[in-house]
Amino acid sequence: MRIIFHGDNAASFSKGFAELVGSEAQVRILPDVLATPADQEAYAQADAIIGVKFDAGLPKPAGLKLFHVPGAGYDAVDLARLPAQTSVCNCFGHEQAIAEYVMSALLARAIPLSDADQKLRRGDWAYWAGSPDRVHGEIAGQTIGLLGFGHIGKAIARRAKAFEMQVHVANRSPVAVSDLVDRAFTLDQLAEFCGSVDAVIVSVPLTADTTGIVGAAEFAAMKPDAVIVNVGRGPTIDETALFEALQAGRIGGAIIDTWYRYPSAAEPHILPSKLAFHELSNVLMTPHMSGWTDGTIRRRQQTMADNIKRCLEGSALTNVVREGRSDA
Repeated sequence: MRIIFHGDNAASFSKGFAELVGSEAQVRILPDVLATPADQEAYAQADAIIGVKFDAGLPKPAGLKLFHVPGAGYDAVDLARLPAQTSVCNCFGHEQAIAEYVMSALLARAIPLSDADQKLRRGDWAYWAGSPDRVHGEIAGQTIGLLGFGHIGKAIARRAKAFEMQVHVANRSPVAVSDLVDRAFTLDQLAEFCGSVDAVIVSVPLTADTTGIVGAAEFAAMKPDAVIVNVGRGPTIDETALFEALQAGRIGGAIIDTWYRYPSAAEPHILPSKLAFHELSNVLMTPHMSGWTDGTIRRRQQTMADNIKRCLEGSALTNVVREGRSDA
């Protein structure tokens, strides 16, 4: 089995991978840009490719058995261009990390540990217990709204319940009220959903239907002190509507991890939006880091290694995006 890790993102999962797959594996790491004939030939002859994109600019690997995305999103993979016999799979295993990110961000808004530390180092006892003027918040009793109830949404719900929060869900397919879910909405009730919660967590994948799914109407419906958190894909929230709601103070704030612009070789230090989010004091900005932990890498490595072994054995694959045609 000739296994290619294509690009820097995929290469993050390569360390120790051969040991997970077994002695039959031949592992090679290729750069994002296949500049040499040798790199192009290696890519074209691969049996399995681990990578985040496939497009017309890449050699067509005629004998490819498996294309494995090392993450959940496969919007940069042109499925129609891959050989018909190629199965395409993706990975999850990031829901634990993203759920911890969401809960830590919400806790940080309620419990000002860093500010209390900095003030006390100057002799300022600003949060000292014993006076109503010095109280801080808590998240117990608040309502968290999960837009999307897949792997990430369910992981957040379990943790929110541990913090005694109410959980509301808005999802494309119906979600039943349960021990995890106190109230469920359909997507045509999105404004009502947004108005019912103290925090809106967006984790839906980016599709034609979800692009701009949260816009001006949803921000108008939100409570004035509510916060919105995006750990899905940037464009699921309308960029201009988000900026205007924050700039005008119509909502309490935003925690944004997934963005509208990303670094490239030409612009390695680009700001994440054409709009001046970085000038707003009610935004916490992070660089698409919520799911990127050592645990995520370890879990995804195991998923990909298991699928490659299944491919070798002719067994059924997991996390299948597209099943390869056996008659191709």
